[in-house]
Amino acid sequence: MIPSNPDFLKWLIDVRRDFHMHPEVSHEEKRTTNKIIEILKGLDIEVQKFQKMSGAVGLIRGSGGGPTIALRADIDALPIQELNNIPYKSINDGVMHACGHDAHTTIMLGVAKKIVESGFGSKMKGNVKFLFQPAEERVFGAKAMIAEGVLENPKVDRVIAGHMGSDLPAGQVGIFQGQSHASADRFSLLIKGKGAHGGRPNEGIDPIVAGSFFVTHIQTVIGRNISPTDTAVLTVGKFVAGDVSNVIPESAQLEGTIRALSIDTRTFVIRRLKEIVSGMEKTFGVACDFEIHEGVSACTNDKDVATFLYKTAASVLGSENVQYLSPSTGAEDFAYFSIERPSAIIRIGCGNQKKDIVYPLHSPRFDIDESVLEVGVEVFSEAVKRYFSENADIA
Repeated sequence: MIPSNPDFLKWLIDVRRDFHMHPEVSHEEKRTTNKIIEILKGLDIEVQKFQKMSGAVGLIRGSGGGPTIALRADIDALPIQELNNIPYKSINDGVMHACGHDAHTTIMLGVAKKIVESGFGSKMKGNVKFLFQPAEERVFGAKAMIAEGVLENPKVDRVIAGHMGSDLPAGQVGIFQGQSHASADRFSLLIKGKGAHGGRPNEGIDPIVAGSFFVTHIQTVIGRNISPTDTAVLTVGKFVAGDVSNVIPESAQLEGTIRALSIDTRTFVIRRLKEIVSGMEKTFGVACDFEIHEGVSACTNDKDVATFLYKTAASVLGSENVQYLSPSTGAEDFAYFSIERPSAIIRIGCGNQKKDIVYPLHSPRFDIDESVLEVGVEVFSEAVKRYFSENADIA
C-alpha cells in the first residue's frame, strides 16, 4: 500500500467534503466550477472556461514540445435526497453526490497539485490537461466538451479517467480490458386502443393487454435472439395506463432502457423492438407510436492504454490489488473521449465493510472510504510520469 501523507490527505478530504456538501445537478455546476477554477488558479495552472456551459479545463504546459495526456473528472451530482448521517451531508435539498463525482474531481485536483508542487510539471516535455466535465449523468457533457475543442490546442494524445466503485474495497483498482460500459438508449411506446367498460371488454381494444405482451415478449429478444456470449439488457421502467379499476383505458404509455456492449447488438435489438411493435398492431388491433431516444454509445478502453494503467496501478498498489473486470452494463459518456482518442477508464475501489461503506452507486446512502482519494492521486500521478518517461525526454 502507498505511504500516506497526512497533510495532503487532509487537504484532499477537505476539498472532497466541500464538493460533497454542495452538490449540483447536470448543467447547473456553477459553484463546483468556480471552486475548481479557484484551486487551479491557486496552483498557477492555466484555466479554460466555457461561455455556454459549466466545467473547466486546467492545462499544465511542460518545458517544450511533446505529447499531451488528458485526465478527465466528471463533476455533476444526482437528484437524490441523501440519507447519510455525516458531518459533510449534502446541504442542497434533493441533490447528492451519489456517484462519487466529488471524489473524481478531488483526485484530479490532487494530481494537479502534486505535479505542480513536486516541480515535475516544469520538467516534463509535454503537457497535462485536466478535463472537469459537467453533465455526465445526462450523458452529454463529454460530447459538449469535445465540441468546445478540449482535445485540441494542444492536441490531446491520450485520455484517462477513474470512477468510484463500492464493489471493490478501498486500496484496490479494477481495469477494463476492451469493452468497459454499455450503450444506453431510451425507448417510449404509446399504445392507442379503444376504451370500454371493464365488464364488456369485447367492446373495446385493451392497450394494457397489448402493453403486457410487449413487456414480456421483448425478453425473448435477450433470451432467444442474442448470443449467450453477447450482452444486452432490455428493461421497462414505466408502464402507465388507466385511472379506475373497471374501465379499459384508451391508451397505455411505456418507457424503458436498452443496453448493449456492441454497435451490432445495439442495432439488432432496436430493429427487433420495432418488429415486435409492428406485430402487436396487427395482433391486437392497436395503433402504436414507438420512438427510440438515442443515448450514449458503448465505451471501449484502448487495450494498450488499459494495459499501461494496469501496470501503473500494480506498481503503486501491488499486483495483488489490481484486477481485470468484466464490462459493465452501466452507461458512461467517457465513451465519446474513447471514440476520439486512445483512452481508458478504471474503477477505483472505495468500499469498506467495517465502516458500512457498502452501498452501490446512486444509492442515497452511497459514500466512500476517503483513503481512496490518496490512492487515486498516486495512481494517476504515476500514470502521468510513466507516460512522459515512455513518450518524451524528461529533463
